[in-house]
Amino acid sequence: MATTIYQYYSFLCRLIAHPNSVLHTHPVLLMSMIIISVRLFCAVTLSTLIGLTASSQPKTLTILHTNDIHAAFIPHEATWSKQSPKPMVGGFKELEFAIDSIRKAKPDILLLDAGDVMTGNPITDRAYRGAEGGALFEMMNLVGYDAWCIGNHDFDISQKNLIGLTQIANFPSLSANIVNKKNEFPVNNKDYVILERAGLRIGIFGLMSQGLYGLVNQNNLVGIKVLSPVETAQKIIDKIDQETDLIIAITHQGVDQDSLMAANTHGLDIVVGGHSHTRLTRPRLVNDVIIVQTGSRCENLGELEVTVDNDKVAKYNGKLIQLWANNNRPATRLSALVDSMNTEIEKEYSEVIADLKVNWERGRGESNIGNFITDAQREGAHAEVGFMNSSGIRSNVSAGPLTKQELFEVLPFRNVLATFQLTGKELESVILFTKKRDEAVLFSGVTAKVKEISDGEFKLVEVKVNGKPLKKSRRYICAASDFMVGQSKKYLGLEIEHPIYLKQTVFQAVEKAVRKAKIITSKDEDRIQIIK
Repeated sequence: MATTIYQYYSFLCRLIAHPNSVLHTHPVLLMSMIIISVRLFCAVTLSTLIGLTASSQPKTLTILHTNDIHAAFIPHEATWSKQSPKPMVGGFKELEFAIDSIRKAKPDILLLDAGDVMTGNPITDRAYRGAEGGALFEMMNLVGYDAWCIGNHDFDISQKNLIGLTQIANFPSLSANIVNKKNEFPVNNKDYVILERAGLRIGIFGLMSQGLYGLVNQNNLVGIKVLSPVETAQKIIDKIDQETDLIIAITHQGVDQDSLMAANTHGLDIVVGGHSHTRLTRPRLVNDVIIVQTGSRCENLGELEVTVDNDKVAKYNGKLIQLWANNNRPATRLSALVDSMNTEIEKEYSEVIADLKVNWERGRGESNIGNFITDAQREGAHAEVGFMNSSGIRSNVSAGPLTKQELFEVLPFRNVLATFQLTGKELESVILFTKKRDEAVLFSGVTAKVKEISDGEFKLVEVKVNGKPLKKSRRYICAASDFMVGQSKKYLGLEIEHPIYLKQTVFQAVEKAVRKAKIITSKDEDRIQIIK
């Protein structure tokens, strides 16, 4: 072949220099040159066509996703199941097994998480590699996540701790609309990344709910701004559109806000969502944008398969994989870490601290569990009145032996107990505000009879504080969590002045009350009655 090419080159040089002489003296060689040229042209053309065809062929990508894990690194009871005993579900061991099984069949996968990894289990109180809750992110490293977006509960300890968590993660922390006053990214977050999978260039960006300040203790958000999710999304889409074949938003704002964003942007392909704990068994399609979400607590793994053709999603199929626990999974590096952390926690939190004679069941309004917790806060703070936001109660508990871990799952936040003063007149305004606005606020030390005088308007008929008639001019010592103090305008309808923060958390106050009671028979007492 080398000789032929050399002869072809030499003949071409002579042809250029002496065309007439060569054409007359070497007709056979000229014919050979023509044949070689035709062959070369055909080979180059065919190669080009093959390349063009290959680059334009549809490509298939599998996206695996989780959201709102809430520190559920070990299996828990499937409370919705009607079986007895109820089966166990979730945990990182089962998550790893499911993901590895899919990887063996489909090597081109992308693994994403939509925030709220933290809060829900005592593992978030345990230091690991310099950050409390850091073991969760080490587990995510071992599972092989590609990216995540920050959730509101990931701020629950502090900004400093969140930065520590992002430094443990071997994958990018995305949140394009969380900035400081200088419009810099304050918690080691990035706006977007571009990754390659299955021959596709995939742009991924993260977004936080613009309601962040109503979701987190404001002491943990000093200097933080949350930009408009829709405007931020469109800016990034416009910026990376020419560099990518597929654009994905990982969001922590809830499925309704995801739908609004999808309807009000263009160029977005997929939203991997979180925050609302919505269990979308099939993807939702809004404005040709595919929206997925898995529920919460590591109970499901989302699997979305998309086929991309000419920078468009030509077809898709999404489902949820229920992560039923199986104790016979093979041992791995991750399972060893899970077991070691669980052993440490069980030593401290498996202790039975009381006998619960009734099911503790939370609700939006008054509940037996809410009454016990609100009373415990009031008593722990030596106050006359106690307040509790029902959304701060995070779990129900079945009757039976009550362990410290079960109580922690009810109250997983690091809320500090605070005291402050309100006049009797202000207490009256709080009662009316909560009824008019339908705010889910629980009361301790206060009973009232309220009459609805027109649609949405109420009148106080009777108010007592610890069994005695309320005095409007008197100042009453009140207790609530530091979170509720920071959100008092929302929950109570007024600003709290001069709060005193105690050296005691809400959990500690409630744990003390539980241990003291030993046998618990708390009930719904209809403390704020609506009368006709």
